[in-house]
Amino acid sequence: MDKIILSPKEIYEYVEGVGVKKCSNRAMQTLFLAILAGMFIALGGFAAGVASHSIENYGVAKLVAGTVFPVGLILVLLCGAELFTGNNLLTIAYFEDRITLKDVLKNWVIVFFGNLIGALIISTLLHLSGSLEGNGGLVGAYFIKVASKKVSLSFGQAFTSGILCNIVVCLAVWGSYAAKDTAGKVLMGFFPIMAFVIAGFEHCVANMFYLSAALLAKSNDAIVALYHGPIEKLDKIDIPHIINNLIPVTIGNIVGGGIIIAGIYCVIYKRKEQINNTIAK
Repeated sequence: MDKIILSPKEIYEYVEGVGVKKCSNRAMQTLFLAILAGMFIALGGFAAGVASHSIENYGVAKLVAGTVFPVGLILVLLCGAELFTGNNLLTIAYFEDRITLKDVLKNWVIVFFGNLIGALIISTLLHLSGSLEGNGGLVGAYFIKVASKKVSLSFGQAFTSGILCNIVVCLAVWGSYAAKDTAGKVLMGFFPIMAFVIAGFEHCVANMFYLSAALLAKSNDAIVALYHGPIEKLDKIDIPHIINNLIPVTIGNIVGGGIIIAGIYCVIYKRKEQINNTIAK
């Protein structure tokens, strides 16, 4: 009887092989798969915002958003796409000397900007379609409120929240590799992502959408009139402050997934003959 789930050691070996395969793909293939991932995460983020924007109770609003947002990662896992945060696990193949640091960085750069393009495509389409004006403009005001909090985080806050986020996200991806059936992958992609959304951690690709959607919503005076937060936070929703958020969040995501999760599993399962080679690097 075939196993329906991989063991932790088998997952490690599988992730290693996935890393090698991802780095062997053509650059254009990787780019378009990354664009799809950015679109999937953005769609999940928008749906979560629509579902929760009018709920006044903070905990309930987070819970509702958390039950909807995971659709983005589930689409990535099942439909095939390249997500920057999940690809931080490529470091395992690097630690095992299966790929080079250049391979890792090349993949990350292509995927990061592909995710950005995908997120911008969806936020632009939502803006042009009038979707941000939903519920009398309250949907757009919700994204402005979310973005105003994100751009007001200090470097340290954004960085550490990014670490926490990708610890959870990479465990969701890691666990999904264990399952050999669709239901198992969906469940593993759902609950950890639900937890990270409820906790409010910072995810660079999700932020690409939330911040760009808020920037576009800010161009509509009717939507801005519905924002009741501090004006100084509203003024921070601009490209320089968006970049200042994405930089520490992205670094934090890399540390959380590429160093903490990948590093710990590497210490546990790394082949002994490779340890000296890694130290020598």
